[in-house]
Amino acid sequence: MARGEGAEQYSATLLTATVKPMKTEIKAIKPNEQRSFTETQRKSGLSVWSKLCYAFGGAPYQITGSTLGFFLQIYLLDVAQLDPFYASIILFVGRAWDAITDPTVGFLVSRSRWTSIGRMMPWILCSTPFAVLTYFLIWYVPSFEEGKVIWYLVFYCLFQSMQTCFHVPYSALTMFITSDQKDRDSATAYRMMVEVLGTVLGTAIQGQIVGGVSSCPTEPKDSNSTNTTMNTTIVSLEDTKQAYLLASGVICIIYIFCATVLFFGVKEQKESDRKTSAPPLTFRQGLWVIVSHGPYVKLVIGFLFTSLAFMLLEGNFALFITHALGHRKDFQNILLVIMLSGSLTIPWWQWFLTRFGKKTATYCGISWAVPFMILIVSIQSHLIISYLVSVAAGVSVAAAFLLPWSMLPDVVDDFKVQNPDVHGHEALFYSFYVFFIKFASGLSLGISTLSLKFAGYVTGECSQPEAVSSTLKVLVSPVPIVLIIIGLLVIKTYPIDEERRQGNRKLLQDLLDSESETSELGSSV
Repeated sequence: MARGEGAEQYSATLLTATVKPMKTEIKAIKPNEQRSFTETQRKSGLSVWSKLCYAFGGAPYQITGSTLGFFLQIYLLDVAQLDPFYASIILFVGRAWDAITDPTVGFLVSRSRWTSIGRMMPWILCSTPFAVLTYFLIWYVPSFEEGKVIWYLVFYCLFQSMQTCFHVPYSALTMFITSDQKDRDSATAYRMMVEVLGTVLGTAIQGQIVGGVSSCPTEPKDSNSTNTTMNTTIVSLEDTKQAYLLASGVICIIYIFCATVLFFGVKEQKESDRKTSAPPLTFRQGLWVIVSHGPYVKLVIGFLFTSLAFMLLEGNFALFITHALGHRKDFQNILLVIMLSGSLTIPWWQWFLTRFGKKTATYCGISWAVPFMILIVSIQSHLIISYLVSVAAGVSVAAAFLLPWSMLPDVVDDFKVQNPDVHGHEALFYSFYVFFIKFASGLSLGISTLSLKFAGYVTGECSQPEAVSSTLKVLVSPVPIVLIIIGLLVIKTYPIDEERRQGNRKLLQDLLDSESETSELGSSV
């Protein structure tokens, strides 16, 4: 806090000494000018259309992320019929590779030059076709057996790389669509609304198409008809493979559409030309500067634990509904209810955080899921109760989606106030946040899948041992609850409250106004 207060006092002193005389001088040169360009831009604000187009860009990441999160594990085990050990390797290595590419891409984006379409947009545009192709190939079951593990590992890693090249610059684009903090918060709320709707869309498309077929046939009328049962299983498995391919094709089309809307509907603003004698930061220097910023470290660690809780729940929930609760025919509908509930409560959480503050919203929103996690594993399997719990759980999912991305711009602003000579670092903040989240989630998913192997999970079988059911209950309730509690305790130490946030906003806006007026003074001379 001492460092932050010193920086604020320094900034206030600097502005008092330099900005006020500057304003007087400008008025003397341009007496008819009533307000600066920055003030006019701030009053006009970011249009609703621009916010919507920006929000559409977040849908591809969540659509593909929700389908991979909910369905990839069960797909690898029951459709591709990989051993749980190899499935765990694919999930862990894929997420770990994805995590490593995030800071790498973030560094490259931060060093990218400005082009005619911006600094972030070329990354988004060029990565889209490759992301679509590799995503489609993830859901294709090759005819060969020996290299099947390599196939999924390669295309899963390639897709994660292309998705990173899309999402890291897109996330950092938040800082370049407008300089006004209120507009950024509003655009983030639009984005979260569309992203949760994206998870709904991804879950609905994948779930409803795949849910229409099943690799587990019903019992034949003649119990001696072994051959009939076997043939039905083979035909049904082929139908399931085709259903996954169809669903992935639809999602690929939506991916391209959303990227197109983002590209044509959003204008990236060039960062103000602030002169500095300091050379660009190297990768190691940028990493050190960012992880040395206390508020950022506390925010990342706190949401690391809470995000892990929801990712662990997401990764195992389809298996839990199918094998522990026995709702094989309804699992896709239960997942859809969770996402619908989350999308409908995003506006409410946006109102709540503006009314009561972001930290309070974090405590209330994320802890809301805890009693329902306990309820779902404590009672006897009941379909109606499962749907009710899904509705309640969706409320916490909405908070978990909205709050990290709403609080990250505040950390970036706080960093700017304390480090006025460091520029072009926005992408690093977002990429390192995603790095820690993805790496830890890959580790947790790999361990959870490996736990199923030790519990005796049998690939391709419709009925699993009781130990598998018990393991799934632990993975979707006690473990996530402990992670949530740890995360909330860390977030309690997060120092950026509403007063500090508003102070940073005022300092940065005054600095932006002074830079704009300096530019006008130079052009008039």
